[in-house]
Amino acid sequence: MRLIVLAISVLFVQNLAFSQGCCSGGGSNPIAGGTANGVLQKYQMEVSLNYQNNTSSKIFEGTEEASQEGIYDKLSSEYLFLRTDYGISKRLTLSLATGYHLNKALKEKDTTTTLSNSGMGDLIIFPRYDIYNETKGNIRSEITLGIGLKIPIGSHTDTVDFSRSNAIEYLPSTLQLSTGGADIMLYAFFFREYKKQKLRLFANSLYIKKGYNSLDDKFGDYTSVSLFASKTFFRKWGLTTQLKGEQIGQLNAKQSKLDRFENNTDDFLIDFEAGSWNEKKDNSGAKKLIFIPQISYSKNNFTFFATSEIPLYQNLKGVQFASQNQFTFGINYRFLTKECEPEFELKK
Repeated sequence: MRLIVLAISVLFVQNLAFSQGCCSGGGSNPIAGGTANGVLQKYQMEVSLNYQNNTSSKIFEGTEEASQEGIYDKLSSEYLFLRTDYGISKRLTLSLATGYHLNKALKEKDTTTTLSNSGMGDLIIFPRYDIYNETKGNIRSEITLGIGLKIPIGSHTDTVDFSRSNAIEYLPSTLQLSTGGADIMLYAFFFREYKKQKLRLFANSLYIKKGYNSLDDKFGDYTSVSLFASKTFFRKWGLTTQLKGEQIGQLNAKQSKLDRFENNTDDFLIDFEAGSWNEKKDNSGAKKLIFIPQISYSKNNFTFFATSEIPLYQNLKGVQFASQNQFTFGINYRFLTKECEPEFELKK
């Protein structure tokens, strides 16, 4: 609810500030919502708010569903994501984004006990630059590159309010609000539009280089490549299909931390997910192929959209919760903060 209020406030403040004519300038949980983004027009702004619901009761070992021998039988999360983009120039767009976890929960098997957590996630600072943009007749082509930074806001060391052993017990990493490390994001986007046919073909690639957190943990680097096809119907409706391949690396740690763990079995590294850090490492990393249909409706400056992720292939290292059901609903609001000035004047 707090993030919804924040989104409304952002819209109000931006309209108030830029209506004066000021010249100041479209997850594994990388970035929630939307599909692929190039750059905006100069002085154009886009505000996007979406809600993501994710649940899974499937546990995989490799490519096959495994017997549920662990203590948990359901993983779920509800997430709000707010993004604001601004066209600084016709080639450069700056994006700021953050998210709020309404609820991240793990249900214990054969009990009514559920571990849960909520709060802010990460801050994303993400500029994108258009290196190629050309229109030839009916066809428009665009290539955009981006480099950004994901800064943790939420905690990665939350603990439970009771203890099952003499060791400090952190919540499982799946319930932490952030990985706790500063991540570098590299992005590439290619777009091809056939205007008469109202058909758009595009692709993007995202690589996230994960950083170490205060516990000297480094979560696996994330890589994705997506192919899209989008078609407009009846002027206001849009249908987009996406095929996304993902690769998530394994958990890693600095050598000093491994030495401490090997020499002290009562180290703070023990948590609910596994009996040791090495077990956690062995149960991390994945390769996935996901099909994502999206439907959208546009009216005036608003676009409403809904997506669903359908896993086609999953290969998980060790034993992990698999992707199962994920739905996203969102709204984008796009507007000009100032009328663009002509680049040259015609001679009289």
